[in-house]
Formats: sequence, C-alpha cells, structure tokens
Amino acid sequence: MGKEINYDAEQIQVLEGLEAVRKRPGMYIGSTSLKGLHHLVYEIVDNSIDEALAGYCDQITVKIQKDNIITVEDNGRGIPVSIHSKMNRPAVEVVMTILHAGGKFGGEGYKVSGGLHGVGVSVVNALSEWLEVEIKRNGKVYYQRYHQGIPQADLEVIGETDETGTKIAFKADSEIFEEINYKYITLSQRLKELAYLNRGININIVDERKEEKVEDSFEFEGGIISFVEEINNHQDPIHDEVIYFEAESDEAHIEIAMQYNTDYVDKIFTFANNINTHEGGTHLSGFKSALTRTVNDYARKSNSLKDKDENLSGDDIREGLVAIINVKLSDPQFEGQTKTKLGNREIRGIVDSITSEKLSTFLEENPQIGKIVVEKAVTAARARKAAKKARELTKRKSALSSTSLPGKLADCSSKDPEECEIYIVEGDSAGGSAKQGRDREFQAILPLKGKILNVEKARLNKILSNDEIRALITAFGTGISDEFDLSKARYKKIIIMTDADVDGAHITTLLLTFFYRYMRPLIDGGNVYIAQPPLYKITKGRGEYYVYNDRQLKKLLEEIGNSGISLQRYKGLGEMNPEQLWDTTMDPENRTLKQVQISDAIIADEVFTTLMGDKVQPRREFIQNHAKEVKNLDI
Repeated sequence: MGKEINYDAEQIQVLEGLEAVRKRPGMYIGSTSLKGLHHLVYEIVDNSIDEALAGYCDQITVKIQKDNIITVEDNGRGIPVSIHSKMNRPAVEVVMTILHAGGKFGGEGYKVSGGLHGVGVSVVNALSEWLEVEIKRNGKVYYQRYHQGIPQADLEVIGETDETGTKIAFKADSEIFEEINYKYITLSQRLKELAYLNRGININIVDERKEEKVEDSFEFEGGIISFVEEINNHQDPIHDEVIYFEAESDEAHIEIAMQYNTDYVDKIFTFANNINTHEGGTHLSGFKSALTRTVNDYARKSNSLKDKDENLSGDDIREGLVAIINVKLSDPQFEGQTKTKLGNREIRGIVDSITSEKLSTFLEENPQIGKIVVEKAVTAARARKAAKKARELTKRKSALSSTSLPGKLADCSSKDPEECEIYIVEGDSAGGSAKQGRDREFQAILPLKGKILNVEKARLNKILSNDEIRALITAFGTGISDEFDLSKARYKKIIIMTDADVDGAHITTLLLTFFYRYMRPLIDGGNVYIAQPPLYKITKGRGEYYVYNDRQLKKLLEEIGNSGISLQRYKGLGEMNPEQLWDTTMDPENRTLKQVQISDAIIADEVFTTLMGDKVQPRREFIQNHAKEVKNLDI
C-alpha cells in the first residue's frame, strides 16, 4: 500500500459544487448537533489517515484551542498546490471549495481511503466561520484563508521548508451549529481507535482550552491485538494469547484479532477503511459463519462434543468473545440506516475463507486454547437450553390479558404503536400517581418493584427468571437478544421515570444496561428516553414555578426575588400529586425528555463493563477519575 503513486493537481477530480452545504448541512455531516460538530474534525483527520495508509505520513496532531478552534497537522505529502487544468485554480483551492473534489475518487491518488460520506474538507470549510490551510510542499510553505468556504485571497507562499505536510485550522460556524463545545473524551477515543487500526502511526491530541493543558499520545505497534487487550482490560481473559491473523487479496487487506473472557456477551467490533461499521455487514457475516463452522469442526475432531449430532450454535461459540475485524478495501460500499453497514458481497467469502483457514490452523497448533474455547461454548449451550425454557415461560405469560401481566402494567387504550408510549416507574407510590395523572389513550405505566437484576453479571437463563425483567419483555412485545424484533414493539417511546436521587440513578443505569446488552435496537432506533422530573417547586404568593436544575433555579430567583418564597426540593416522584406529575413530567406539551443515544459503541461498552461488571478496581479508578464531575450526590 506504500507504492509510489503520483499525487498532484491532475489527480484531483471535480464532481459537484458547494452551494447546498450551508443550506442543508445535515445531509452532509448527519446533524448540526455535537455529533455533526465532531464529524468536522474526523473529516480532516481522515485525510491525514489516508496519507498514512498510502505510506506517506506517520505523525498526526489534533489541537483543541481556546474558542474551540481546531488545528489538525500531519507530516504527509501536503495537498497539491499546482494549477488544476480544468478549474485554472490551485489544486488545494479546488479541494477546499468544490464538494467531492479530491484524490480519492479516480482510484489513482489513493488505493484505500476512509471518509464515511466522502464529503471531505470542502464541507468543513463551508461550515466554518473561517478556515486556514498551510501546506509544506516543494520546499515552500503555502497559505490560504477562507470565510464560510470562500477564499479571502489567492494562495500565497509564506516561507521555505525542507519538510512536507498539511496543517488546517478552523472555527466551526455558530450560525450552523447548535453548540460549539468539543468533548475531549469523544475526540480522543476516536483518535485512539484510529491508532489501533493503523499500527505505527503516532496520533496526538492536545486540549488547550483550560489553564492546565490536557494531552494524550497514541501509537500501538500491536495494532488491533492491543485493541483487544485494551477492551479485555476490564475483563478476565480465559487464555493469555490474543488470536491474530491477517491476509491480503486483490480486493482487500483483512486482519482479525480475538480473545475470550469469562463474560456472557460477545463484543465484536467491525471496521472498514477505519469506519466503525456498527451495523455490521458482509465482513461480520463472513466471520460469524466461519467461526461457528470452524469451532464445531474442531470440537468434533477433538471429541469434545458428547452429542455427536448436535452442533454448538453461533451464540454459544461467541459467548465471552472480544474480536476486532479490520478490513481495508479500495471500493467500500456502505449501506444501512446510517451508512455504517458494509455491503461489498465479495468480502463475505474472503473473510469466511481466511477465518476458516487461519483459525483451524491456530486451534490445531494450540490445543490448550482450543479446549478452553470449546468448553466455554459447551457451558453456554447448556445455559441456552435453560434460557429457552425461561423464554417459553415468558411467551406463555404474555398471552395473558394485560390486567394479569406481571409488574402491574396499566396499558393504554390505543393499539397503534406509533402513538403509544410506556413509562417505566420506580415503585408503587410513583406508579399510582403516574397512573392517575397520565393520558390513558396513549400512555401506559409499568411500575417496577425495587431494582432489576444487573444483567452484566448474569447469563440469559438467570436474567429471564427475574420477574421485573420478564415484565419488561412481556410489556414491550419485542422479544429479547437474538429473537428481538423491533417491528413487534407495542410502544414507540420507552420512557424511564425514576426519582432524582442515587437510587433512581442506579435503577436507570440497570435498565440501560439491560437495554444495551439485550435490546440494543431500541437504543439505536431512538426509542429509549429518560424523563426529567423537576428538582424544585417554588411558590411565591399565588405563583407556582417548577425548575429542573440549579442553573434554572438561580435564574428564576434573580427574576422573582428571594423574599417570601417557599422552596421544595423533590426527592421522589411520589411527592407529586397526579396533576403535578402530568404538568411537569408527562404532558407532551410541557415535559422534557432526554433521548438515549450512543455516539460511540466502544466507549459505551467500556463504561457499562466498568460500572456494572465484576471487577472492582476499574470501577474504583473510574470514580476517582470522575469524582470532580459529580453534580448531585445524596449523602
């Protein structure tokens, strides 16, 4: 992939203008929320990574400066600066001002490139208040500045150098974005991910916004082997060596790393050209089918299966597996709801055959690891049979009428899932208020008794024997785990409504852990919400005010004054009468709901494992590291 390829102005192909970007930014970067804001940084970094994949760059530095100005610098070849023959402008200006103009579309400038939507630096330029580019190339330093995508002057030479590379600085446009405040953890996790996926590249991130500078440097010679070790850092691996293999064909370069732990869920993360394909795709399908077939074949050859006619299922074999599948291909085809599902058909067969061949060889050469893997799967198979019985019990219960459903479900009268919502409420007291205060037409109430089981520490058969979890499954109608079917959901919105205290937060966390591990499409589909009940009720004269956080309280008191007020701090939902609960937390016209979203599946996975898993030390370290961020703590 480091083959010398000519990269100059003539490699820049022009496909389309920039006019629509500022009018419809969501079409190009997904949204104008924080997710879209961070996408700007990824687009610039992707260009530097493409230079690294081509063999010309091994150093990338990202800086978050004061006023949320971003600078990305690399030591690649530098964007071409010579005059583009068709446009009669410097190639860098064409790249910066024309949508889809770049060296990736003709198949010559780069053999492999990322860029999820392929929108490139021109979109970042269009959505920036200003952008500056500095290029070291041909022994000179070139510079140009843009305002909302428009060049402010011609490209000029500002110095001499014996180095090469590109430096881009930009300030996102406040006319476009809802909020401009980069999250260090979000950016650093993505850059760390890129360093794992591209071994040997040194990626730095520096946050200069506060007096005390924060910085990290990522470089992993072990590549995705180190990635698997990092994910398993909070787990107990059942074999020391990470299984690793790679292969290259005309179509793709493929590498896979995998290691089993004592956990009950699998964590398989797939990437195509550095893009996290969290919807899976053909590379995941090929891996899964090969893994199931290969481990079954090995189990038979080693006489580890007592019942010769019964195969271990894919779920049995994947229990406790952490795997990274990393493919790089010249013409990736993405599909799915968020364009993060790999669609290249040929990749399935390639990954399947490589996994079969390499994994078979590894297991035969490492019989001790082979034995451990098979024993883990056989144990999982026994638990699966027990879970099947528990599932059948849940299905039988769901056939009963709603009045006898477990968990005292008070259903709504509408049967149209699109307009129905269910509140999961903590305790009978709040449940009683919610049932009286709700709109019975479209709002259902499910009170929970106490705390549900922590699913991070249990197998599915134990999970399904928990009454409260069975009540949730029955009420939702979707099924669970591999039987989950979102089209059977009885409610469009699932709203968690708990007290504003530590116990309430814990119940919310337990519920989210269950949804994330066993009903993940609910979160991915945007169906899960957290209700925001008021923290305070303020009475002054005949006026009643509800406020939802301390900032709102301070603002209100500045407006109405401190004298003659009565202030009530709500600890529990049960303290509100039905009318108050409706007015503040359940009325669609007035309520505030937080939609649960996953911006990064790997960060989410790590947090759930750290906070809810068996290991105490990572949890203690997490609490120590984040103690200063706590806003509400019950003593």
